[in-house]
This record gives sequence, structure tokens and C-alpha cells, in this order.
Amino acid sequence: MPLSIRGTLLGAALLPLCIATALAQEAAAPVKSGTEGARTYLPADFARFAPNNALDMLEQVPGFVIRNAVQERGLGQATGNVLINGQRLSAKSQDVLGQLQRIPASNVVRIEIVDGATLDIPGLTGQVANVVTQAEGISGQWEWRPDWRKYYTEPQYTRGNVSISGKAGRMDYTIGLTNNANHSGAGGPTVIYNADGTVRENRVDEWTGESDTPTLATQLAWTDAQGDKANFNGRYQRVFFDYDENGMWVGSGLPDRYRSVMSEEGGHNYELGGDYEFGAGPGRLKFIGLYRFTRSPVSDTVFEDFLDDTTPTDAVRFARKGDEVERIARAEYRWKGWGGDLQVSGEYAFNKLDSTAELAFYNPDTGNFDPFLLPGGTATVQEDRYEVMTSYGRALTPTLELDINVGAEYSQLEQVGGGGTTRDFLRPKGLVSLAWKQSENLDFNFKLERRVGQLDFYDFLASVDLNNQQANTGNPELVPPQTWELSVDTAAASGTATA
Repeated sequence: MPLSIRGTLLGAALLPLCIATALAQEAAAPVKSGTEGARTYLPADFARFAPNNALDMLEQVPGFVIRNAVQERGLGQATGNVLINGQRLSAKSQDVLGQLQRIPASNVVRIEIVDGATLDIPGLTGQVANVVTQAEGISGQWEWRPDWRKYYTEPQYTRGNVSISGKAGRMDYTIGLTNNANHSGAGGPTVIYNADGTVRENRVDEWTGESDTPTLATQLAWTDAQGDKANFNGRYQRVFFDYDENGMWVGSGLPDRYRSVMSEEGGHNYELGGDYEFGAGPGRLKFIGLYRFTRSPVSDTVFEDFLDDTTPTDAVRFARKGDEVERIARAEYRWKGWGGDLQVSGEYAFNKLDSTAELAFYNPDTGNFDPFLLPGGTATVQEDRYEVMTSYGRALTPTLELDINVGAEYSQLEQVGGGGTTRDFLRPKGLVSLAWKQSENLDFNFKLERRVGQLDFYDFLASVDLNNQQANTGNPELVPPQTWELSVDTAAASGTATA
């Protein structure tokens, strides 16, 4: 990286260091807890709901709405509003809903609702839930959610989850298997009209879609006598998706025809991640590592069989296979100073997509599909990204909290094949937030943020949607969206409202 760019990054990161100065649900009244200013709910407050896991409990907290973490570039700062034992999850593929679902209700000690600006975790704003857990021995929970529909779909028996949690010495562990299966279908007549009200086409279609995504996940958490902490997260998922559509189309100016659409998606993905935190000098140092891989082959085929004796069968197939890789290395150092909490973080992230795409046209003379390489559909897209950020937070008054997060990122974006190029970018980013506790029952959070959004590398490449008869030529000149975002979050004892 050029020295001038390094200097700009460090200057942007160190800038804040120069700054010297009606209830939604019925529930028992909260009690005081170990976290100052928190509203705390104990397991007894949720007994009437007979919860199986931590998610069942958190969903019953009055006035609190779970917000999943935004998929940022790399890991970045915290964006969700749920913590487990005071820590954010050092993972991307595992969302907080899945993690909470794997924690048995018997392991939950309490749930604390606290203003995110008062926590020593940069990026958190608004109401945040801290789910405090403690495992003793071995416990588990399971849930089976089958369903049946009268028409168009097969019975669904494979949806559910099972998990086991326990403690071995200083190690807490959770292992879970989840399948969020979904079977859907519909059918019946459809009439399409022209602008003048006359009938353009009559269709009678039936379709079914079946999706299964069995996922095996594990979390390990270790804490030593000195307070050093280590976490490991692992996840493996298989993907099975089939879509079939069959219909009779009449009256479009073409001969009457049968139309069939078949779509398949498969592949697998996995993620390995972990972190280690320990005391260093006046503060705490944390290292985070993550590796993620996704393979996603897809195939779409559309057949049109004409009922007359002269029009040949028309069919086309689109097939694509993509391999995605993400590697992240991150370090965070936080300490107390200047009357508040400070943190400096640095992150390196590498993202890569290798994709091949092909069109194939049906040959009625041979009964086979003749392949045709889709221009711009086969290429490699990759990005190297470096980020340095600094945050500073403190209480300005007993009811007003300030949080400043400033830094920048440097990235090199490259596309090999498909008319791609290599480009370099330097982008500032950060946020300023104010948390005001107007009264015991009313909080306001104001946040101004400069965000650099995430990219979908598939948008760089050409693709075809056969069912909707649309084509995307791809755009190798795409850049991440950059926005200024102003938000106001209001939290009251009876609920929340966000603008």
C-alpha cells in the first residue's frame, strides 16, 4: 500500500483521539441487574410462555424488536442489537436468530435491555439486548415443525431443529442442527388483458417449490481465571432447491402450447471463525479471524411444446456455478481514557468470486442442448480491502452519551475476464451518535453515519432469468454504494419507534 494512503488512513483513524471533550406484551416488572441502567428480565418472567430456547424468551420482552446484524463489508463495527454474554458474534453466516434458537431456555440467567451507547462496543445504538447464559452439565432442546397443504405440495416432514449445550471445565459449548425447510405451491387460471380490455392470453399453471437447508453449527466459548476469552464458531450447510412449473398457455398470437419451467439449486457453504481477547497494557486486545466458502450451482430450463404440427419445440437452459471465498483478519484494542472508552481497530478482508455461466439451446433435430458461452458471464471478481477505525465514547451528562467513530478504508477491486479492470479506492467512513435519556421511561438516539455498502459480485457478471425473460449484461464498473444516513430511534417503556 502506498505510504501516502497509509498516512491518510492513520490520520483519519486517529482524528477522534484529538477530541478532549400501551405494552406490546404482558410481562413482569423488570428488576435491577449487574449492568447499570438495564431493564432486566429473569426466567420466571417468561415461565407463562413455556419457552424452549432463548429466542422464545427474547421475543416476549415487551417493546423490544430483534434487529439482525447488517451484512457489512468484512466484519466492521457492530450493527445488530443482540449480544450473548456481552459479546457480539464473530461470524457472518450465523445470524443471531439461529444462535438464540440453539440456547436452551434453562441456560438463560437473565436478559438485559440497555442503551447501546452506554456499552463499550462501537457501532451499537438504540436498545440492545444482552442475553446472559450459563451452562451447567449437559442440556438440550428440540423442535419439529411439519406441515401439510391440501393442494400442490407434498407433506413437509423435515423442518425443525435440535441442539445440545453443556460445560466442560472452563469451556461452554453448543452444537445444533437446523433445517429451515420450506415447501410451497400454487395453481389455477390466469387471464392477461390488453390495454383496451380484450383478453390477450389465458393460462392454467401449477407450480411447486421445495427448499431444504440442513445446517450444522457449533459454538465454543472459553474463559480463563484472568478473564482472557476465546470463542470458536463453525457452520456447515447443504442447499437443496427444486422448482417445477407446468402450464397451458392459449391466445398470445402463438400456437397453443404447454410450458414447463424447471429450476435447481444445490451446493454447500461453510464458515470457520474465532476470536481471542486478553489484557494488554492499560486495555484489552482482541484478534478475530474468519474464513467462509460458498459453492452455488444453479440451473434453469424452460420448455415450450407447441400443439400444432409445424412449430418445433423451443427450449433453453441457463447454468451457472459460482465459488465464493471470504477471508478476514481483524484486531481491536480498547482502553479507558479521556473520561470515556476508546478503541482502535484494523481489518483486512479478501473477497473472491469465480463464476462460469453458459446458455444452451435445444436442437429439435438431435434432441440435445447445444451449449453457447454467455458473453460476460464467466470471470473472476475479487477485492482486497484494508480498514482502520477509531472510536471514542463518553457520558457528557448523566443523561447524554456521545459516541464518535471515524476512519477510512482502502480497497483494490479487480475483475479478470468479462471485460473487467483493476481499480483502487480510498473512502472515509464513520458515525456520530447521541443517546439522550429524556426520562426513566423514554430514550432518544440520534445517529449520523457515513456508510460504504456491500457489493454483490454476481452483479458484475452477465446472467439470464429465463422464467421472466430478462437478461443482465453485467457491469464491471460497479462500485460500493456510499451514503450519508441520519436516523432517530425512540424507545419507550411501552414500545419503540424508529425513523
